[in-house]
Amino acid sequence: MNVIYTALFAFNLILLSCNNITDVAAANQSKSSVTETKTDTATLGAGCFWCVEAVFQQLDGVLKVSSGYTGGHVPNPTYEQVCTKTTGHVEVCQVVFDPAKITYDELLEVFWKTHDPTTPDQQGNDLGPQYRSAIFYHNNEQRHKAEGYKASLEQSGAFSAKIVTTVEPLKTFYIAENYHQDYYNSNPNQMYCRYVIQPKMEKFEKVFKDKLKKSKTE
Repeated sequence: MNVIYTALFAFNLILLSCNNITDVAAANQSKSSVTETKTDTATLGAGCFWCVEAVFQQLDGVLKVSSGYTGGHVPNPTYEQVCTKTTGHVEVCQVVFDPAKITYDELLEVFWKTHDPTTPDQQGNDLGPQYRSAIFYHNNEQRHKAEGYKASLEQSGAFSAKIVTTVEPLKTFYIAENYHQDYYNSNPNQMYCRYVIQPKMEKFEKVFKDKLKKSKTE
């Protein structure tokens, strides 16, 4: 009898082990069947990247915004170097987004409506080539959309002056120093944030209320 009980006990252990393996395999299969979010990336220059970052972070469908530099000839530039106005680099934000929630066209709309694209090398009191208005496209589809949107704006007469926004291929994006990332949210009481970014954000949130993340509208 002991032999029978021993055999049955061993058999139950085998069944238990197989069930565990089956459960784990099923769980892994379930995880692998989950479709990953398809993302796209836009790179935009519209003045101080603190402002640009603050705006695009609020849009529903935007997953990540990184401040950085591109368009120049100096590799791995520092903020101090870019501020000398000799590197050719532009302060930009690289925006990773879910095209199922927000399209590239919608990002372009926000881009053109939240800065002045008619002032060469200037946004407000920020002066220098690093503040120029620029779209750095990642592929031909983005280039065609950016150029088409710009042409439509020029024909519509939406701006009284000529649009100086450039549409250029993205070459190398250099991420800015850590203290520039998420700047507005981390430094809301800093003078520039209070008197330049905050008023801009208030206007932006009114105009684009239907495009904000739920946490901003609740």
